[in-house]
Amino acid sequence: IEALQNNARLTNKELAAKINLAPSSCLARMRTLVKAKIIRGYHAEISAAAMGIGLEALIAVRLTKHARTSYQRMWTHIMALPEVLALMHVSGAFDLQAHVAMRDVTHLRDFIMDSLATRQEVDRFETSIIYRSERHMQLPRYIK
Repeated sequence: IEALQNNARLTNKELAAKINLAPSSCLARMRTLVKAKIIRGYHAEISAAAMGIGLEALIAVRLTKHARTSYQRMWTHIMALPEVLALMHVSGAFDLQAHVAMRDVTHLRDFIMDSLATRQEVDRFETSIIYRSERHMQLPRYIK
């Protein structure tokens, strides 16, 4: 898993050599990991600027009601919006935290006004513009 987190483009033969395993055994293990949904996908990291994205932000949303139906309607609505990169259900003063990608500040304003402010489920929201971000591509290793 660690080798794939570093480079998901490794061929089965390269991966087998890297972890000191026969290619057939490596392939069988990979299939097991995929079937068990331990490996959920393979992704390419794309330049935001190359795609016309000039701004990223976090939008915290507080719901008017903490009913399961309101929460599920908002979750479904927000996840369907193409600007949304990630959505988290969080504790604290807000209920949801959305990571969004926009062309510019005007796009962000319009997104908030058209996609969030008009929703009856929304009590209030707070926006934080991301100036810089970096993420680790590997999950931490914990001993069971």
